[in-house]
Amino acid sequence: MVVLIQEVLREPAKAAVFLVLAVRPGSEDVARGLLADVAGLARAVGFRAPDDQLSCVVGIGASAWGRLYDAPAPRELHPFRALSGARHTAPATHGDLLFHLRSRRLDLCFELARQVMARLAGHVKVLDEVQGFKYFDERDLLGFVDGTENPTGSKAVAAITVGDEDPAYAGGSYVVVQKYLHDLDAWQALPVAEQERVIGREKLSDIELTDADQPANSHVTATTIVDADGTERQIVRENMAFGSPGAAEFGTYFIGYAATPDVIERMLHRMFVGAPPGNHDRILDFSTAVTGSLFFVPTAEFLEDPTPAPTTTTPARTTPRTVPRTMPRTMPVGSTADGSLGIGSLRRSRT
Repeated sequence: MVVLIQEVLREPAKAAVFLVLAVRPGSEDVARGLLADVAGLARAVGFRAPDDQLSCVVGIGASAWGRLYDAPAPRELHPFRALSGARHTAPATHGDLLFHLRSRRLDLCFELARQVMARLAGHVKVLDEVQGFKYFDERDLLGFVDGTENPTGSKAVAAITVGDEDPAYAGGSYVVVQKYLHDLDAWQALPVAEQERVIGREKLSDIELTDADQPANSHVTATTIVDADGTERQIVRENMAFGSPGAAEFGTYFIGYAATPDVIERMLHRMFVGAPPGNHDRILDFSTAVTGSLFFVPTAEFLEDPTPAPTTTTPARTTPRTVPRTMPRTMPVGSTADGSLGIGSLRRSRT
């Protein structure tokens, strides 16, 4: 069977809008109808500027799934789990729906967001809205390249796509979002060499520090997830800078896609609690998480026709798997003949 997936994998966008919404009681039919039509809305808005690659990925939270659909929830869908370490906390914040809009132009994202909200007017509460932008040469507002270790090609597909372990939702993904606010004054007071030790990379070249120079509490170290057999687990991040100079607000919107939320949850545990406990990611001394939500990204076909599918008793996956048999009808925009998306990769995409 061929499954049409949502366009999670795309070449890096220049602009994005992130919308996290709560569906008001009694408005489930309206929300479900909008989700069925959102791909058409994106095509209509993007048709006037096809080279600017407008897209929209929709995620559904655990609290909303049973209200919107009769089908059983995806196997690993649950509310975001808050984390509290000795010094830093990753809060859990509510979210029924996530809209991740991307393009080379912010005006296209803006127009699609406007159309979505017009359809949902009076039926949802906006919990968070962020307009993100690419900052210089793929850097975050801390001045370091963000996205270096993202997998590409078939590895990217395998990293984000649910497979035979949950056949009713094969082709879907999980996504975690967090908004981080930076203390730029404190950060810029650090010498560049010390900033590099916090991140685990050279600032100018983006080269990872050697093992001998890599601190145990660097961002790179904290966000590197390796299984007992030596396999490094990967996710796909599409982080964006955002801010308001007039309000002195500067941040990074973290968004990570994965085939299982377990990988991201392990990463966040290492960041906030530490491995061993107390050895937290030092970037958190300068970047504070103020939101945290988990969503499931169903296939585009499910959104258009959410027919309940039979469930199985197949155990949940605990080890990496190969690329699923359910592949998109077309290659993602920006891909090449060998399946490469041309995205960089990132062991510092780990914000």
